Amino acid sequence: MRERLIRIHVPDQRLELLEGAAVAASYPVSTARNGPGERRGSGCTPRGWHRIRVKIGAGLPLNTVFVGRRPTGEIYSSKLAAGHPERDWILTRILWLTGLEAGFNRGGDRDTLRRFIYLHGCPDEAPMGIPLSHGCIRLRNQDLLELFDRVEAGDRVLIAG
Repeated sequence: MRERLIRIHVPDQRLELLEGAAVAASYPVSTARNGPGERRGSGCTPRGWHRIRVKIGAGLPLNTVFVGRRPTGEIYSSKLAAGHPERDWILTRILWLTGLEAGFNRGGDRDTLRRFIYLHGCPDEAPMGIPLSHGCIRLRNQDLLELFDRVEAGDRVLIAG
């Protein structure tokens, strides 16, 4: 099997799935409103080399709502959103990242895993291609479902800013 790599280019707000040297899929994303950065509490998307630590949500319905990486039992809808305008919606699936570069995105106050940085779904009406997240990488739910089924825990992720 050819090696897989997820490459996220923050300036272009684009994610590419590479299988070997070939681009197997490409999706628009939304990274952090605060731009790239590694420090805890910054609200920024961390750069550098990462791995998928764990895949969360396999087999759950489209638009499943997660809080603290656990499904709440809710399914996202515009009615649910109207009742909870303060929530940052984490939907459908989660690919939780861990940094690979000690002192840059791993360890101390720069640890991607401890910052709870994910690739996750968001409401379909949320814009893509515009940095709006709180640090994570948002994808359209259908794009995330496709990506989730094509990757494994341990696959490398490069976030270039």
